[in-house]
Amino acid sequence: MSKGPRDTGRRYRGAIAFKLGTAILAGEYPPGTTLSGEVAFAEALNVSRTAFREALQTLAAKGLVESRPKTGTRVLPRDRWNLLDPDVLAWAFSGEPDVQLVRSLFELRAIIEPGAARLAAERRTRDDVKLMKAALTAMRRHTLATEQGRIADREFHAALLGATRNDALMFLSASIGAAVSWTTSFKQRARALPRDPIPDHVRVFDAIAAGDAEAAGQAMGALVQLALDDTRAAMDV
Repeated sequence: MSKGPRDTGRRYRGAIAFKLGTAILAGEYPPGTTLSGEVAFAEALNVSRTAFREALQTLAAKGLVESRPKTGTRVLPRDRWNLLDPDVLAWAFSGEPDVQLVRSLFELRAIIEPGAARLAAERRTRDDVKLMKAALTAMRRHTLATEQGRIADREFHAALLGATRNDALMFLSASIGAAVSWTTSFKQRARALPRDPIPDHVRVFDAIAAGDAEAAGQAMGALVQLALDDTRAAMDV
């Protein structure tokens, strides 16, 4: 089935947003930088002005840039960036991620996930336990060295957050899942993981399945700390 104009336009917008987004995250366009006019950029990227403008709208929605009449488009300060947006995380980890960002992600996980595990232990249903168990089974089968295994890892964390029955925590599911996936993938760029992290997940699962909130929180805290330790082997965070 051939791709229509709408599909082609979406692909172009995504490619332009990726190119500019990764450049901003990599520091090629520091905060405060005014991007050159859309005509020059469109010509440099060999795309239409419409596709370029729509890509800028994508970046603006994620807090990376701001466009104003007469003054043009400028890169916003870092504290305006939606660093938990899955696309922004993907752009950040497409190259060498910023040390500050990696540290921030682990600090966020250390604050959020142990508490979420405690709530999950108190509120999980039989279906929640089944979802987490299925994700663990897939993680074992594929290992975290594969994309399928990392997808299962995301599903495990998403099921855990869902088990909290807390709307605000469930809203963070995509962001936490993306953070887990990208940091796991990053740790394995240069070499295999120094140890198997799946037993850490099993301890979290066992505590949640048993309804032991304190053990679940402690196991999740240990999981995040060990993941940080593994990452330190890949970069200085």
